[in-house]
Amino acid sequence: MINISEAANSIQNFVRDSLTNRISEIESALQNKNISEITQYLDNEVINSKIIHSAFSLKSIISQIYVVIHSVGILIALPVILKENERIEYLSLGAGNTGRDFDLETTNRIAEFKFINWKGGAESIRQNSLFKDFYLLAESPNTKIKELYVIGKDIPLQFFNGNRAIDSVFSRNNKLLSEYKNKYHEQYPVVSDYYNYKKDDVQLIDISEIIPEIKNLIEIESKGDL
Repeated sequence: MINISEAANSIQNFVRDSLTNRISEIESALQNKNISEITQYLDNEVINSKIIHSAFSLKSIISQIYVVIHSVGILIALPVILKENERIEYLSLGAGNTGRDFDLETTNRIAEFKFINWKGGAESIRQNSLFKDFYLLAESPNTKIKELYVIGKDIPLQFFNGNRAIDSVFSRNNKLLSEYKNKYHEQYPVVSDYYNYKKDDVQLIDISEIIPEIKNLIEIESKGDL
């Protein structure tokens, strides 16, 4: 079992205040040194295989951070968004294909959550994922309230009201592209066409406006303090 605290401390001891400065310091210290002197320096600085082992351990954990954010984000949202007598029928907290249609279905609603801190610019993969969630909600025969939760609505709305071709958005999902073409042919060739057709069916909700903690974290991250 990975001890996250130990791994982080090991890396912190190596990095110190600045990785850039630390690397520069080591490069200078080892200039013109022989094997014996190098070995002595590494011993004195406690630079050993434990550090690289810790780095690999943390890397494996960090690769799952989005799943942590996604699952915990949904969990802390539930007490805020659910109504008094509303009950959960199922939750899908993990990433990828979990066998559930949506992240959440209750007695009142179906919902998808996108915990993406949008930066603007070229974010085509994120846009593809966002559109897929909107499309699946919009096309679902389920008659419950349909909700798509995002962090900040401005950039998602710019995308939804833009002119990216549907062929481009679904370029990596042949199944959905084929389904879309069979149903709509060339009736809605760009994102804004389809969004304007279906926007009243799916509520786009800024989750950072209803969960202040998320808004605060995004503001801190944007300032580079996180």
